[in-house]
Amino acid sequence: MGKAEHEGQAKGMGPIPYAVIAVSDSRTEATDESGPLVAGLLDEAGGLGQGRALVRNDVAAIQAEVRRWLHEGARLVVLAGGTGAGLRDVTVEAVRPLLDKELEGFGELFRTLSFQEIGATAMLSRALLGLNQGRAIVCLPGSPAAIRLALGKLLIPELPHLLWVAGR
Repeated sequence: MGKAEHEGQAKGMGPIPYAVIAVSDSRTEATDESGPLVAGLLDEAGGLGQGRALVRNDVAAIQAEVRRWLHEGARLVVLAGGTGAGLRDVTVEAVRPLLDKELEGFGELFRTLSFQEIGATAMLSRALLGLNQGRAIVCLPGSPAAIRLALGKLLIPELPHLLWVAGR
């Protein structure tokens, strides 16, 4: 079965339940821009929001929040923030052990597209996409431009197909 047939079958999945986790030591629910932006873009794409959370850069806290949303039925968990090169950026370290499969192409494509927009600084991003029992977990930088790029050009267009394939 080819890509067109897969995508045709994936379209019948209906709204995709998702959760958003903003990761930050400096933002509050009132000052966080990344969580509402992710939710808004996914809602516009027909997603079904399950909820949002804000957690600090702490491996155990991040893992607990991801597990909570997966347990609550989210088929997609998007984390925004904590993916850079800083000492406190631990989102990737928290999420990677939760994955059954890592889809390296996402990070590669994201950095390539980012390079076209921001230059060599793109190499500092550790954007990540992986699967946990047929559900997708994605780690994005917290900047609005990075979120729009990752969701608009990569994740949203391919998400139904990705989840359909992952669930088989």
